[in-house]
Amino acid sequence: MNDIWKRKGHNKILVYKTVEGVPFLSFPILEKTGLVKQGFSTKMGGVSQGKYATMNFTFTRGDNPDHVHENYRRMAKALGVDPEKMVLSYQTHTTNVKRVTESDAGKGITKEREYKDVDGLITNVSGITLVTFYADCVPLYFLDPVHKAIGLSHSGWRGTVKRMGDVTVKRMEESFGTRPEDLIACIGPSICRTCYEVGNDVAEAFRKSFEETYWKDILTEKENGKFLLDLWRANEIVLLEAGLRKENIQITDICTHCNSDYLFSHRTTGNERGNLAAFLSLSENNGPQQ
Repeated sequence: MNDIWKRKGHNKILVYKTVEGVPFLSFPILEKTGLVKQGFSTKMGGVSQGKYATMNFTFTRGDNPDHVHENYRRMAKALGVDPEKMVLSYQTHTTNVKRVTESDAGKGITKEREYKDVDGLITNVSGITLVTFYADCVPLYFLDPVHKAIGLSHSGWRGTVKRMGDVTVKRMEESFGTRPEDLIACIGPSICRTCYEVGNDVAEAFRKSFEETYWKDILTEKENGKFLLDLWRANEIVLLEAGLRKENIQITDICTHCNSDYLFSHRTTGNERGNLAAFLSLSENNGPQQ
């Protein structure tokens, strides 16, 4: 089924799976470690209806909450995790990263979130599943296989220009003793360079944030005065400058806008949509590291 995707590089960084009737995308580099359970959702396999059809994971856009809960239950079963131990971000395009502990289990699912303005989550607690949300922005997955810790962050253009990847790495360093050179990182599905047209204000923000040597890597000026922005490459640069090894960074080639039949895309439908979600959990045989 991988041939359904309109890919940009055909690099097979992601594979398409269907488990328990739920299709999702999976990162082989993470799966082969045996340390985590992970996936990135599609629009398929859920019970939501209308513009949310069918696998919507947001409670904040007017979908039937019972349908959203059922979607979480189905995804949890497909991934082999406990839905009541999921912890949801509260995204507002910040670079705030929350350390998740045992007491946070279920927040956003069975418990209210007392926090907001949280676009990144990190933990070293096994069995807890981190969940973040997307409809064109970039999901960043992190695994520290040495200290048995994980991170999951949402990085749109605002997060990328403020170096959300670097912020997440530093939080993992502070919290778990993570060394950047040990990290495995995946840059997940988002809008691609060909599809992502931005104005001069956004382009200027990137020119201020990134060295001039990288401007051509991440920005292409169009005849109409707009720019095409490469969030995948920009996030790779951020991670490399944070100290990660190039061989430990894998970048998807699946664009949400190109694949809007299968993935929610804000650029395609605006607010008339649901949300995709990224999921990452340390397997139960990994206890918290002291």
